[in-house]
Amino acid sequence: MLGEDLLIIQKEFSGFNDTQERLDLLALDKQGALVIIENKLDDSGRDVTWQALKYASYCSRLSKSNIANIYQQYLDRSQPGTKAEDLLSEFFDNQDFADITLNKGVTQRIMLIAANFRKEVTSTVLWLLNFKVRLHCFRATPYAMGDELFLNVEQIIPTQDTEEYMIGMAEKAQDDIEDQVEQKHRHVIRREFWGRIIEAMNATPSSLYQSISPGDSSWIGAGSGVGGIGLHFVATRQYGRAELYIDRPDKAENEYIFEQFMARREEIENVFGGVLEWEPLEGRKACRIKAETPGNIFDREQWESMIQFMVDSMYRLELAVKGPLREIWTARRSQLAPGVVGE
Repeated sequence: MLGEDLLIIQKEFSGFNDTQERLDLLALDKQGALVIIENKLDDSGRDVTWQALKYASYCSRLSKSNIANIYQQYLDRSQPGTKAEDLLSEFFDNQDFADITLNKGVTQRIMLIAANFRKEVTSTVLWLLNFKVRLHCFRATPYAMGDELFLNVEQIIPTQDTEEYMIGMAEKAQDDIEDQVEQKHRHVIRREFWGRIIEAMNATPSSLYQSISPGDSSWIGAGSGVGGIGLHFVATRQYGRAELYIDRPDKAENEYIFEQFMARREEIENVFGGVLEWEPLEGRKACRIKAETPGNIFDREQWESMIQFMVDSMYRLELAVKGPLREIWTARRSQLAPGVVGE
């Protein structure tokens, strides 16, 4: 509802030293910045800006391990048995937890939500934006129609142009020399590893990765011919995998496509020549089918076995899913627009 992917890591958080104050919601955005969210039932009140700024200052001291512990405490109550590091890795596009940068520098953000904002609040917010404080105001308006309830949420401060500028400045402020040196080292290793993967993949009869270049992320991907569905390699400190990743914009459509694949599981695994792992990824938009082996991309001694497994798995996975995907997608497009066959 706030216009972006946010990971809620705590609610009614009061873990500040020497104070019993509580912030409503604490979240992370896709850049690893902490987001302080304050909700007001009706009027914003006169002091909400000062209140939120205090919380942001408290949160600025939180280290990466502090944040993981705070999230783990939240999960222990809401999803017992779930590991915070695993969900953080998923949220940050399957990066190794060690590679994720959280709460770097002065990157904390504030979101204020209320039905009405007083002029003293909006005036203060607009003034703070001049000093690169990353602050958003959202007006929430509820409606009732019979027994149905609706909530309209609109961003009123800042404007889109201003927001893009502020985000750009905040990302620049996150640069840190020590982190850059370590990150550069990891990027060099990943580029070399992906170069070898691509070279080995192109030595097979598959043409899937012929136009793909090495990157510095924990994954590289090739298209399947259907938008939002890719054949990806993923390598971290814990594993190497080949996967079919189903991540179209609509969650229900992803689930439908995954279920259609599941209905043909025996056929697909017969062509693959082994057992695959089928993951609907409950609570997330995407689904995946994968083959995975333990391994560490940063240990060069493991590269040969990892690359052999991943390339062999990708070659067989492509063969196994190519035909079913074409048929599933053709049928899906026919359902949505009879007589029209999509790409």
